[in-house]
Amino acid sequence: MKLRLKEIREKNDLSGRKMAIKMNVGKSTYNYYELGKRIITVEKLNKFCNIFSCSMDYTLGLTDFNIVPKKKYQINKKLVGQRLKEIRKENNLSQELIADILNTSQSTISSYENGRTLIITAFLYEISKRLNVSADYLTGRSNTKKIYIKDKEI
Repeated sequence: MKLRLKEIREKNDLSGRKMAIKMNVGKSTYNYYELGKRIITVEKLNKFCNIFSCSMDYTLGLTDFNIVPKKKYQINKKLVGQRLKEIRKENNLSQELIADILNTSQSTISSYENGRTLIITAFLYEISKRLNVSADYLTGRSNTKKIYIKDKEI
């Protein structure tokens, strides 16, 4: 997963220190996010995307086309779970198979789908990439399911 955190931050002329303050994390924690030494949580990724009005798909490196959202979003675990379940069923996949793909347990997938636990960023990325579904859609930031490349759906 190649995040565009540093690229987006620098394009907006913001220092790492100021970004850490905006994200409400320590400077070293934010730096680890940019270096890929620590995986940013979905909540923090959402906050980052809200600050810069950018899509999760673009920030996660799933597309080179940044569809700018019209508003700030809050993550809703229940909605994320519902959408994850919907996508899994549309692809005729069991919780067990998704768990195998992600190298986790079926109970973890169940916990995500029931909205008890918020999906981790690495799993969000893998599901988006493998099933060609927008991370913005899965997290409720968009109602468009497919990932866009330039002006075309993939």
